[in-house]
Amino acid sequence: MAGRIPQSFIDEVVARSDIVEIIGARVPLKKAGREFKACCPFHNEKSPSFWVSPEKQFYHCFGCGAHGTVIGFLMQYEKMEFFDAVADLAQRAALEMPREAHRSGDPGSADLHNVMARVARFFEQNLADQPRAQKYVSARGIDAITTAKFALGYAPDSWDALLNRFGSQEEERRQVLQLGMIIERTVARAGAAGFYDRFRDRLMFPIRDSRGRVIGFGGRIIDQGEPKYLNSPETPLFHKGRELYGLYEARQARADFKRLMIVEGYMDVVRLHQAGITYAVATLGTATTQEHLNKIFRVTSEVVFCFDGDRAGRQAAWRALENSLSLARDGRELKFMFLPEGHDPDTLVAEEGPEAFENRLNTALPLSEYLIQQLMVEVDLDHVDGRAKLKALAAPLFARMPEGIYREMLADRLAAQVGMPAATLKKSFQSGDPKRAPTERPEPIVPHRGRISVGRGNLLTQAITLVLHHPAAAAAVKDPESLQGVDKPGVAVLRELLMQAAAASGPSTAMLLERWRDLPEYGRLAELAMAEPLVADAAAAAKELQMAVEKLLEEYGPGRRMDELLRKAEELGLNYDEKAELTLLLKSKGRSRATP
Repeated sequence: MAGRIPQSFIDEVVARSDIVEIIGARVPLKKAGREFKACCPFHNEKSPSFWVSPEKQFYHCFGCGAHGTVIGFLMQYEKMEFFDAVADLAQRAALEMPREAHRSGDPGSADLHNVMARVARFFEQNLADQPRAQKYVSARGIDAITTAKFALGYAPDSWDALLNRFGSQEEERRQVLQLGMIIERTVARAGAAGFYDRFRDRLMFPIRDSRGRVIGFGGRIIDQGEPKYLNSPETPLFHKGRELYGLYEARQARADFKRLMIVEGYMDVVRLHQAGITYAVATLGTATTQEHLNKIFRVTSEVVFCFDGDRAGRQAAWRALENSLSLARDGRELKFMFLPEGHDPDTLVAEEGPEAFENRLNTALPLSEYLIQQLMVEVDLDHVDGRAKLKALAAPLFARMPEGIYREMLADRLAAQVGMPAATLKKSFQSGDPKRAPTERPEPIVPHRGRISVGRGNLLTQAITLVLHHPAAAAAVKDPESLQGVDKPGVAVLRELLMQAAAASGPSTAMLLERWRDLPEYGRLAELAMAEPLVADAAAAAKELQMAVEKLLEEYGPGRRMDELLRKAEELGLNYDEKAELTLLLKSKGRSRATP
């Protein structure tokens, strides 16, 4: 995460956080020797295989392979982004995020978040003070508890109410302009301000990020006017193709989800939550994107698209299907639910109640059924031409799907409809588009069941494991830079770990692992962190580590290479490159012998 949060601050956050306390608040841990155990929160099991080490500040499940630091746990359990997990732990430890800390591409976002929080309070206060706006909220069936839960507000019917409140100072005016809350006039009129409020006479819906911070707004006109709904523009904080309205509120309502339901509007989300259907979220005036779905699949494996039953709703559903295909894979469920014409979730849940509304989920069509159903509407299967057309329509859709059991089964189902052998249909899909880009496959997860053992035969693996288990032992290696001349794959990892551990005050396993989070070596290092211990204490580890480094230098170090070159020089002679290499080796050892 370089360039976002200083590494020294991440080290301090990890050092000041108690992983047992953080996990224990969410998972019932039981003491087991020097560690704690529980049934894994990431997969179903009856016997505990989830272990937490207070010494290493690390957790690992020997059943499903889940593992990580306290930061990793919040990311995996709470579905937080890295930045948010660090910020949450920093707040718990009473640490202030450094001013230079920011998400990629949004330096200075902390100041902008503060401005947005003040703007949201301004709108909330206006709603409390404006009877006409309150009457509208009441007429829409929204109660006071829900109004407060979603922090609903009101933008006054004025061209400059917000501008006057936040635009008196040039810096503040620049910030609210950057946040899209005011608009600069193309041509300033004589005697008139050069800016005006974007939102006027609208019920305001604050859009929150995963930490509950306001990043944008949606505004619904109270009387007649166009557009009916107006969204914040793209800003350093707000990207509507990534955000989901109501996701923060949904996660506050419950920590685990069976599903999330995507609806089309702000009011739909608010009314459904008020009715107890707290897993409703909405896109922000855009079609559902892959970024939306990736965010959802970090929270749950099932998503239900809920659309109005009219033509526009069905068109929106088909766009959602097309955007979902690349993410349709084993273990995920995508469903489509259509409401009676003339109704949206807001009006339907008010008319028939939450229980009847939820019962409609039983009629939701799985993606596979909806896809085939829609394709069949386009063709006449009684004729060969119709079946050929069905195959032609399906081919580009299948081309978007990742390979796997889900795609295979869907092809089998379509083959039955077309009246073609499944193998023939699948082959035609593969050969039909020679320019088809390879589908993205998730990296396979091969969990280690039970503790892995580090064999005594692998000197380098032993040394790395000793550093991970006993970081303080790194101080016993006086010159880790000497390993730079060791000709053996993986030695660079050991050298870096030794220098990282030696440079830190009070290093821990978790602190070291966080420095490797975004690097390819992280997975293997995490495995070694939970391997069977090689020695019992830090003193023994220091002795073993020192001996291991000495052996590596002896067996693979520059001295060995120098001896090889000297021997070859005497027996066969050296080429130009070998002579140059030997010269450098001799100089590094301080020898005066001339190069042959």
